[in-house]
Amino acid sequence: MSEQGGRSKRARLVEDLAGRIRSGRLPNGEQLPGENQLARTYAVSRGTVRSALAELARRDLITTETGVGSFVTFDGSPLDQRLGWAQAFAASGAAVRTELLGIAAGGDPGPTGYEGPLVTVRRLRRAGSVPVSLETASLPATGDLARLPETGLVDGSITATLAAAGLLGVAGEQWISVAPLDTADAVTLEREPGELFLRAVRVTRDARGGLVEHVVSLLDPQRFRFHLAFGEQR
Repeated sequence: MSEQGGRSKRARLVEDLAGRIRSGRLPNGEQLPGENQLARTYAVSRGTVRSALAELARRDLITTETGVGSFVTFDGSPLDQRLGWAQAFAASGAAVRTELLGIAAGGDPGPTGYEGPLVTVRRLRRAGSVPVSLETASLPATGDLARLPETGLVDGSITATLAAAGLLGVAGEQWISVAPLDTADAVTLEREPGELFLRAVRVTRDARGGLVEHVVSLLDPQRFRFHLAFGEQR
């Protein structure tokens, strides 16, 4: 019975996605949701998702790519950064809360090549009472975003704020290193200066290559990990 149930769930998933692709609801070239998101949406295991995607590939409805992909985990649970950190933590079940430290004009374009005005949002995240990450996000100060120091974030979310401003990130890059905390960051994170933290630099761009977000995150290496997958991704 369980074997038949597994096949039934797989068949329903295959037929639903196939119908969406053929009808144009999933346009040609649009990336499917990730395995974790599909598993949650359809209440199936990741193994069932992989099997369904393999069948869609066999039917030439989707293509697979050979390459690499990476994602962040917190206490072993994957975080989907496309959702925004707050939603990603909530989806993972992690009890992490966010403190807004400030929004100010100006910022660091980092490796983006962006030469326009910026606005910077700084946020601290705590697991219980313990700070676990410090995030500095630089956004293009155009349109409504230029008034962020006065208006604040939409629903307390950078992702929602960017969406409201019509900015949609579709591609980007991320660099990971280990760096000692300087005195100011150590005080904010309630750690000792010089303590080693993961330093993640992420640049997100829109469909035309324009800057959406440049984020520098300092992450507690006892809680965060970076996972790298390679080979055929389905």
